[in-house]
Amino acid sequence: MTGTPANRAIEAIWRIESPKLIARLTRIVRDVGLAEEIAQDALVAALEQWPRDGVPRNPGAWLTATAKHRAVDLVRRDVRLGQKIVELGRDLEVRQAMDVRNLGAETAADSDIDDDLLRLVFVACHPVLSTDARVALTLRVLAGLTTKEIARAFLVPEPTVAQRISRAKRTLAEAAVPFEVPARDELAERLPSVLEVVYLVFNEGYSATAGEDWIRPSLCEEAMRLGRVLAGLAPDEPEVHGLVALMEIQASRIRARVGPTGEPILLLDQDRSRWDHVLIGRGLAALSRADELGDRRGEHGAYAVQAAIAACHARALTAADTDWVRIAALYDILAKIMRSAVVELNRAVAVGMAYGPTAGLELLDLVGGDPALARYHLLPSVRGDLLVKLGRHGEAHVEFARAAALTANGRERTLLLDRAATALARTDGEGPDRRDQSPGPV
Repeated sequence: MTGTPANRAIEAIWRIESPKLIARLTRIVRDVGLAEEIAQDALVAALEQWPRDGVPRNPGAWLTATAKHRAVDLVRRDVRLGQKIVELGRDLEVRQAMDVRNLGAETAADSDIDDDLLRLVFVACHPVLSTDARVALTLRVLAGLTTKEIARAFLVPEPTVAQRISRAKRTLAEAAVPFEVPARDELAERLPSVLEVVYLVFNEGYSATAGEDWIRPSLCEEAMRLGRVLAGLAPDEPEVHGLVALMEIQASRIRARVGPTGEPILLLDQDRSRWDHVLIGRGLAALSRADELGDRRGEHGAYAVQAAIAACHARALTAADTDWVRIAALYDILAKIMRSAVVELNRAVAVGMAYGPTAGLELLDLVGGDPALARYHLLPSVRGDLLVKLGRHGEAHVEFARAAALTANGRERTLLLDRAATALARTDGEGPDRRDQSPGPV
């Protein structure tokens, strides 16, 4: 899109309206790929007409009406739908007879819109798709990002993203994935897939796995927006609120996580006055809701526990005020909920901060041989932290250098190489260094 006022307005409106429009159309045509094509046709029509005629008073209703008109034409031409053409065409002809200007009240009162959006969430995040495909399709149809934007965010070629999205749509069509919210007995099985996709998007923004930027705030914002939408659509699911709480509290630190030139600033070195206290407040409110719902069910999920850990940092006015004993206890709980080498790695960091570096290193040695961590740069990074605190700077230098070789993020590599150099410079005066208290990936 060009930079004209009309086109900028169209872009903003499209980002807001496209998920709802695609959801409505998917309910009609039962095909995400076809629904997006019809929605794109409506966008093209807007690009042609709005700069000339002006943005309509209710742009969402205009796009809906235009898309439904085009759906009628397309369905009539699609012989694959057989007898459904007659029924669908009759239903849509009744709708298209309405004046577009009178559609505002209908659109605002459409009680099915939330259900449609929730169905679309579960379709886009269906387990039949690979994780990469779920992420790409979710960002495309629910966040309204272009293929180019998704490719830039994840530092992969645009054709690769386009192929993932195309393959995902084809897979969904071939598998005849129903456009529906899972039944209550299936929801517990399917919801983690949805939450995983949203959190993957957030994490890629919060700590970019590759490239020269350590954080990508736009991805965090999209993930939080999707999380808030999901919380509104599934208000009684505690883990949805737990994930929202975790993302809001983590995102509150974004401005403080980088220096003037984009260099990383570790948690305990951050200027906490730069933390976003509005986001912290929203996150704590979401955590309270997650805890309330969890108490009713007699269980608390992994996202809620991780949010509680993040809340410990958020509530500490200074780094020295951090309740590391509570954080270590929460990691004990988390380790029972989700057994993972990464959780154990984080638990070692917390134990090291709460009970001393020797205790942390002992715990780290128990998990260090896990194949899942063989190429994970934070394992040697955490080991380097603990070794520095024990005054074993020569060993720490080796670990930081190894971590730098494993990371694909340029900013993080520079940080780790600097820490390796600092450790090497201290080898002449081996001894515990109380100044270096920066935790790893907690």
